[in-house]
Amino acid sequence: MTAQSSNKIAIITGGSRGLGRNTVLNLAKRGVHSIFTYHAHPAAAEEVTAEAAKLGARAIALQLDAGQISTFDGFIGQVREALASLGADRFDYLVNNAGTSHHNAIIDTTEAEFDALYNVHLKGVFFLTQKLLPLMNDGGRIVNISSGLARFALPGSAPYAAMKGAVEVLTRYLAKELGERGITANTVAPGAIQTDFSGGIVRDNPEVNRRVAEMTALGRPGLPDDIGPMIAALLSDDNRWVNGQRIEVSGGMML
Repeated sequence: MTAQSSNKIAIITGGSRGLGRNTVLNLAKRGVHSIFTYHAHPAAAEEVTAEAAKLGARAIALQLDAGQISTFDGFIGQVREALASLGADRFDYLVNNAGTSHHNAIIDTTEAEFDALYNVHLKGVFFLTQKLLPLMNDGGRIVNISSGLARFALPGSAPYAAMKGAVEVLTRYLAKELGERGITANTVAPGAIQTDFSGGIVRDNPEVNRRVAEMTALGRPGLPDDIGPMIAALLSDDNRWVNGQRIEVSGGMML
């Protein structure tokens, strides 16, 4: 076991698949228990719970639509119950990872599409964090997931990237306002990763996979295992002095 100890608890949104799943399992390897959310696939969430148990940590799955802010008060009640089952009343780490994909030109994006992105990627992150802060231990850590698309521009990604850019600004303000509690806040911005995000296009479309590899210094798209361990390490005490930063984890994409 490394810098973290078995009494640490993380809350991770979107933890049943992709980067969230990988983060839950890499925290479990470090002895960190997790409360993670899933949206619509309880069987996938159960698999994560079972995998974490094999690694020696508990992972509790809670259903949540990260864009339905009206449900957050009820969710906080479930978090309190989950914490109690872990023998705690507070948690240490928050990873705002849940997200939805969107690819459309600015001229074609509808108000409904824009609002859906806003609710999940910005409003949801803001208010879920706000409601969880009273349950977070002083000295805790927040990691918000952004995207390489907030730095470089690829057509069809403007609304999604704009939300991620706003989250990056929000993260700096969280770091500033929560400093008196010793809570750090950072942004992790992955590049293109081979998951089922965006219908698995980076993983399953050979042409997209090739184009991503060509624009990446390390010559390939990313894998979940390139991201989860980095987030787990960032949450550890080894990185306690990293605060208010945007850290891109893209293998050198679009340099």
